[in-house]
Amino acid sequence: RFDIKMQYKQLWVRNLKLSDAGIYTCEYGSHKVHTSLHIFKLMISLDGHFLQNEVPELILMQNSSSRLPDLRITLFDSNNNRVTPELRNKSRQKYIVNLKKLEAMDSGTWVCQVHSDSPLIDQNIPFAVKVLGFQNPDLERKYATVDSTVILSWRLNSQKIKWKEGFSGQLNWKQQESANPHELLDFNITAQGQLHETKKSSSFLFEIPERKPESTIEVKLPKVHFDHSGQYQCQLEYQGRHAQSKIELVVMKVSARPVGPLSRGANMTLTCQVSGPLPPNAYLRWERANGTEMDIKNSKQNEVKLEVNISAAGLWSCHLIEDNDRKISLHYHVEEAAAWTNYVIIGASVGGSLLVFALGCLCIISGTNWHRRRQRAKRMAQARQYLLENKTCQCQQ
Repeated sequence: RFDIKMQYKQLWVRNLKLSDAGIYTCEYGSHKVHTSLHIFKLMISLDGHFLQNEVPELILMQNSSSRLPDLRITLFDSNNNRVTPELRNKSRQKYIVNLKKLEAMDSGTWVCQVHSDSPLIDQNIPFAVKVLGFQNPDLERKYATVDSTVILSWRLNSQKIKWKEGFSGQLNWKQQESANPHELLDFNITAQGQLHETKKSSSFLFEIPERKPESTIEVKLPKVHFDHSGQYQCQLEYQGRHAQSKIELVVMKVSARPVGPLSRGANMTLTCQVSGPLPPNAYLRWERANGTEMDIKNSKQNEVKLEVNISAAGLWSCHLIEDNDRKISLHYHVEEAAAWTNYVIIGASVGGSLLVFALGCLCIISGTNWHRRRQRAKRMAQARQYLLENKTCQCQQ
């Protein structure tokens, strides 16, 4: 590992080790020149290959022929942002620090800056960090309306960081957090970055899109049902470790009660409902096209169902609004009943009223006759009793 360049009076040392630290002396005739070599060794856990949300461990060791200095360590991530590590152990000879939880965007070259005042040391040590993970947000929320088409997509950064080793994973779906998961598909990526997928579920209707960017996991729901809502979790595995990303699918539906044309003077109840809880900055809104402020109704916080009682026909729309941005809308056209239908309804109402009036009159007449018969029967019974009493008195005479 040692080589002397005579023409340059240089000593070359390759593949430095901690044990190479010390004082090196160059003798030329009666002249002697001493040089002190201070060596640092930087080690990172898992050989620098991580999954997102993992916390790397960084070990910095030093060796010198003199008293070891007290070092100050500063870290900079791949975006040149300063990172404050958690110091776990410090013994001058060995510094052990934990970095932050990694994200996919943290992949790249980091720098460990080592500084000391006595002796004066100001050294930058670069090291590579490769984070395999998803470029999606931690918890992505996607909205859809009933019978619409939805594509759920997870973007992996395996191509970006030129991952040299393959990994596998799976895509699961479950209705609620505590529900049992249903495996939709398995996937694996080769060392060349090629994605292979295998459909697992036979009862759940979904498709795997053919055209997609490299290292992208996608599922297509051609016709969304209300009960297709829930959490879709994509999980990848590398050397027994796991990382996952979730997409929450929220589905909207609308309904009317009663169903059918709206008659003049009648009322109808429109219901708009979403399948899951909404964030605090989201709400539902009913409004009528070309309507007034009276035709607008907003849901309260944490409401997943909004009802509105209407008496005007037209195009009614339910919007899901988040941060003043309409995410999805579902329309319901309320038709006005035809004129003859209104006349039939009015006639039926009038006829029904007359029928009720007639039945009432008949009941009154029948009641009056019954009362008269009862009074007549009562008088005859009293007369009969009177005659019996008179007969009894004559017999006694």
